[in-house]
Amino acid sequence: MHTNANFPGNLKLLCNHYRSIAEVCRRLKINRAQFNKYLSGQTAPTAHNLKRICDFFGIDESEIVRPHDEFARIIGVRPGSSTQVVPAAPPLKHVEELHRRSSDALKKYVGYYFEYYHSMSSPGRILRSLVHLREEGGYVVCERIERLHDPSAPTRHVQCRYLGTAFYLQERIFVLDYESLTSNEITQTVLIPSFKNRIVRLNGLKLGVSAADQRAPCCTRVVWEYLGAQVPRIRCYRQLGLFAPDDDQINADVRRRLQDTRFDQGLFFVP
Repeated sequence: MHTNANFPGNLKLLCNHYRSIAEVCRRLKINRAQFNKYLSGQTAPTAHNLKRICDFFGIDESEIVRPHDEFARIIGVRPGSSTQVVPAAPPLKHVEELHRRSSDALKKYVGYYFEYYHSMSSPGRILRSLVHLREEGGYVVCERIERLHDPSAPTRHVQCRYLGTAFYLQERIFVLDYESLTSNEITQTVLIPSFKNRIVRLNGLKLGVSAADQRAPCCTRVVWEYLGAQVPRIRCYRQLGLFAPDDDQINADVRRRLQDTRFDQGLFFVP
């Protein structure tokens, strides 16, 4: 079976969404040496293994062999950008102090979430993004992916990637992150913890700025919906975007939790 010339590069791009090739092989239960041959283009996977790989990453078999730039657009990666996890920079002494005071209870919340809030740059729309809280170097760090894509225009979207850290202080979860591709925005999210054994949804507020020309300071209600410790990231990316407030793709309970937010004179206010 001859390998498609586009397959190795596309497979590498998919693997960049995970911490290591070893993790991908472990979860796929494919021999590392054999997988390396797929990545190098020496051999192509059997039809059975190709289906396993595509199912794991949440893509179609016809998509993974498309031209690399086209494939990157399909999964929402900017050409020339890196999807590797960026190691956290040495924290400032103030962040160290917050980390010292942060409760270990935060570890309960490590995992993936869909985040919902009223878009600051597209008034009248609900934005669904993907958040990943994970432990790294003794800290709980945050990665948030936004895909500003309108379902009515599926070929047009802009991807934003936020990196930051989280703290658990006096029964509240604080997340501080910044837009890592442009470094022109900092956001803060404050969430009320769940005191149930099983995390379903977390409520809170988000403070940031509109991406529009006026860059107005904005505040809106936010809901985090827990997805699990591990998720098919590419499949989740396809569910991100902007939605009408009454769109059935947004859970009715999420819509109810967000409905009290109103938009007035360029700013979001929460009653």
